[in-house]
Amino acid sequence: MTKFRTLDDLTDISGKVALVRVDLNLPMQEGTVTDLTRVHASAPTILELADKGAKVLLLAHFGRPKGERVSTQSLSMVVAAVQGVLGREVMFVPEIAGPVVAQSIGILRAGDIAILENTRFWKGEEKNDPELVKAIAAIADFYVNDAFSAAHRAHATTEGLAHVLPAYAGRSMEAELKALEAALGNPARPVAAVVGGAKVSSKLDVLQHLVTQVDHLIIGGGMANTFLAARGIDVGKSLCEHDLAATVEEIMAAADTAGCTVHLPYEVVVSKEFAANPPSLRVCNVHEVAADEMILDVGASAVEALADVLKTCRTLVWNGPMGAFETVPFDAATVALAKIAAALTREGSLVSVAGGGDTVAALNHAGVAGDFTYISTAGGAFLEWIEGRELPGVVALTI
Repeated sequence: MTKFRTLDDLTDISGKVALVRVDLNLPMQEGTVTDLTRVHASAPTILELADKGAKVLLLAHFGRPKGERVSTQSLSMVVAAVQGVLGREVMFVPEIAGPVVAQSIGILRAGDIAILENTRFWKGEEKNDPELVKAIAAIADFYVNDAFSAAHRAHATTEGLAHVLPAYAGRSMEAELKALEAALGNPARPVAAVVGGAKVSSKLDVLQHLVTQVDHLIIGGGMANTFLAARGIDVGKSLCEHDLAATVEEIMAAADTAGCTVHLPYEVVVSKEFAANPPSLRVCNVHEVAADEMILDVGASAVEALADVLKTCRTLVWNGPMGAFETVPFDAATVALAKIAAALTREGSLVSVAGGGDTVAALNHAGVAGDFTYISTAGGAFLEWIEGRELPGVVALTI
């Protein structure tokens, strides 16, 4: 297990200045925050530091202003939403370093919280500019990173600060790293991975890494069609990347070498049109797909066979849906398999870790998100982690 300092290693911080990197890149509609998940994730860290008497300065980015001040991407827009979640008053500071921030720190009392301006208003943020890092660090006593979702970026506030200040993982970061270690770092075996989604091309690195790490790789979604086509099966009008046949064969060969079993659907749900409850809907063997039909989900008997696989496993990593889950009835396989994984997790026989935007939406749709061992709301960082890459923001925290 990689070692990193946590908030448990912080003592006597009353009156000290804490720089806390959080994720406040919140979805907005007409000036109102529409989803507070990321604020709730960092709230325990923020409140713990405040309750111990630290002056808590929150660092975050918002949108892609590309080193310019853009009024519609000022973090002043999220202050009210953050106050609502924390139940505390939050000061807004329109800078991230220098005399204005120093003056604000002078006004703050022990236990107070402030949000600094969008870090990406400064060109040095994304360049990880040492001068900017030094200027930000000058105002603080220690640094806490609680933004796993930004840990795949080597930016000034996600990576640079960890090298010039005493650095700690926040509670959300700590939970994420422990969950990921349990899933692929040092997992209980056998390990299964469910990988779905539209295109193989978007998850090539994921698939190539996972076949060397897991015992069972379950492939669903549009990418399953590409695997089936590469095996010589006619997939009709299905979404399919026919030009990736050679790549699929390489992945299958690597799986054979590593002793990983790749599970492809043998029964599928097809239709001549992609619409809710279409009249042309039918279930068939993969060898019976007509030239004018599309594969849109995995059939029920194939899902039962996959359930039997999961029952033999101790660990599950899930990224991506089994079918076109946003449209009924093509959500059936995703919902059924998610419910089985949730039941196995509840009874204690399976450690289940899921991540990625579509995956979180699919598990919420199935009503089982709360039953998985851990759900990562990080998109890019979670994907890079299951690709086996080192994340700069995490590496910088290790001791």
